[in-house]
Amino acid sequence: MKKLTYSLVTAAIVCALSACGNPSKAPESTQTKTEAPAVQPQSQNVLLAEFQGPYGGVPAFDKMDLSLIKPAFDEGMRLSLEEIDAITNNSEPATFDNTIAALERSGSALSRAFTYYGIWSSNKSSPEFRSIQKELAPTLSAYSSKITQNEKLFKRIETVYRSEAFKSLTPEQQRITWLRYNSLTRNGATLNEEAKKRYAAINQELATSHTQFASNVLADEENYVVYLTKEQLSGLPDSVVSAAAAAAEQRGKAGQYAITNSRSSMDPFLTYSTERELRKQVWENYYSRGNNGDQYDNSELIEKILTLRHERIQLLGYDNYAQWRLEDRMAKTPENAMDLMNKVWPAAIARVKEEVVDMQAVADKEGANITIEPWDYRFYAEKVRKEKYALDSDEVKQYLQLDKLRDAMFFVAGELFNFNFKPVPEGSVPVFHPDVKVWEVTDKTSGEHIGLWYLDPFARQGKRSGAWATTYRSHTTFDGKKTVLSSNNSNFVKGPEGQPTLISWDDAETYFHEFGHALHFLSANVAYPTSHSGVRDYTEFQSQLLERWLSTDEVINKYLVHYKTGEPIPQSLVEKIKKAATFNQGFKTTEYMASAMMDLLYHTTAPSKIDAESFEQQELTKLGMPSEVVMRHRSTHFGHIFSGEGYSSGYYGYMWAEVLTSDAAEAFAQAPGGFYDKDMADKLVKHLFSIRNAMDPAEAYRLFRGRDAQVEALMRDRGFPIK
Repeated sequence: MKKLTYSLVTAAIVCALSACGNPSKAPESTQTKTEAPAVQPQSQNVLLAEFQGPYGGVPAFDKMDLSLIKPAFDEGMRLSLEEIDAITNNSEPATFDNTIAALERSGSALSRAFTYYGIWSSNKSSPEFRSIQKELAPTLSAYSSKITQNEKLFKRIETVYRSEAFKSLTPEQQRITWLRYNSLTRNGATLNEEAKKRYAAINQELATSHTQFASNVLADEENYVVYLTKEQLSGLPDSVVSAAAAAAEQRGKAGQYAITNSRSSMDPFLTYSTERELRKQVWENYYSRGNNGDQYDNSELIEKILTLRHERIQLLGYDNYAQWRLEDRMAKTPENAMDLMNKVWPAAIARVKEEVVDMQAVADKEGANITIEPWDYRFYAEKVRKEKYALDSDEVKQYLQLDKLRDAMFFVAGELFNFNFKPVPEGSVPVFHPDVKVWEVTDKTSGEHIGLWYLDPFARQGKRSGAWATTYRSHTTFDGKKTVLSSNNSNFVKGPEGQPTLISWDDAETYFHEFGHALHFLSANVAYPTSHSGVRDYTEFQSQLLERWLSTDEVINKYLVHYKTGEPIPQSLVEKIKKAATFNQGFKTTEYMASAMMDLLYHTTAPSKIDAESFEQQELTKLGMPSEVVMRHRSTHFGHIFSGEGYSSGYYGYMWAEVLTSDAAEAFAQAPGGFYDKDMADKLVKHLFSIRNAMDPAEAYRLFRGRDAQVEALMRDRGFPIK
């Protein structure tokens, strides 16, 4: 998944309006210099204090304490609002330096508090933290409203945006000025006082509801575990059995085997277990998260969230939430986003029907006397894969060692980005869990320090499901150079003590995907924090593109070696993998697109017409959703869109980014040097990775490709017919 978004609506606004670095000197600019707000004294609260130590300073993860959270946010908000007051009360006319650059410099202490908060929220949650999180949500929302609805602040930003001097700013300065102006106008800055009060109240209610939604999902992920005995392990490969045994032991159930309520545990169990009733139980546990009719049920919360969002956008004059949300995205309108979906959807569900026919034939041939159900799909798809392509997923898994794949990612980063990764001495950089390891990233040629890369790869209690990337500090230069602190986080099931962790091909692609986000952070070459604000239907592109390097010969031949013998993966098996590349694309595309289309339907339908218990099924039936497949994220655990607003009305963005990805991958495939072509790599870094959001993404892509992306490349990639 894309970069971590906290389950608070306010967090995104806070980061958009405040710096993510430390204040030091005033920036160089074409504008007249003015005094910046005074730097506050060093805080005694470690969550607010400037990062200390090597590598430009690092977070003090070893000193985190829950008791510090509320005092840190109280103080951080106070300091931030003081800085805002200094900007708005400046008697000098508004300029880029004394308004926009000053805003970029403000809020750094609070931003550091959010760094630690994000770790608790995503990597080491607990009932105690969730209680604090719930209490903080409305307070933080009220704080952000004081900024987004600050009329004096808006007037100063508007003055800079509409000034004659705006034309003489650098392109990046013009872009961040527009981003700030646009963000405030879209978040209620121009409303009358009564409407502003209601807008702020809605944000507080939403913040609380988003937090509760995420907490409910996490509770169901922690509370539903299937424990197996030896007699119930039939069909499971040794790697899955070993991981299940380790998971059970971690939960105080030594001698048993735990299938946890996470995708990385559920997926292989449904693929290999011959125990159909147990497959059904594991499937129901996973896909019923947030929908069990108990205190953690999210159905009513969905209706509440949608109602509040709709009321809020009506205050701004929009017809529906998706219209407001997509206005500043690449898609621009929900109609454009849905149009892309409709180009792919018919081919996807048609392919599902073909896949089900193949699976049903295998089941009938074996005398199973069943009709394929959702909990059978992965199991029989694997049998079809073996029959059609003689490809055994578990055989492939023996060559996919987590550490070797990490080395492969480092190799790709060296070839394309000229980066070198070197482990930092253990203990020299604080970490928040013993599983977390850290590498220093440098330029291979000059030796210049680029930043640090943190890796937190394994599942554990208190860690949210899925995979994601984030930064603890982003590259900026406007106020003294700040280097990058980036992080990748996954939920792989750790291998037994002394043995490597083996993962599936799909998980290996996800590993590369998230590393693509890290490379996007590390390769940044922008001056200002706001240039790191993402365009959601574009930011997945860079990470999806990096997945393509997993299947390059250079990676396969060097890094895919058998975990016992050390022998390279046989060429015959590689050929099978490549031949089966479009296998099961009906399932993969349909489960994703069902979630993406439902996201848009939820946010283009009047909430009064939505009954959360039935809306999902009704709309999927209208779309012709095959009964054998369910949404990748069913509504009650669809955290992308209901535990925050980062992906709300924007989950389609993965498909939008896939169009860019397929088109860009064809450019590499056609280059003289293929996927390691130096000229293409230089263009990739220059136009698509280093500029972040300092340029309109559509323009950036055209600079790379020479034209707009075309959907036909995506259809070819998935083996779908092109009309």
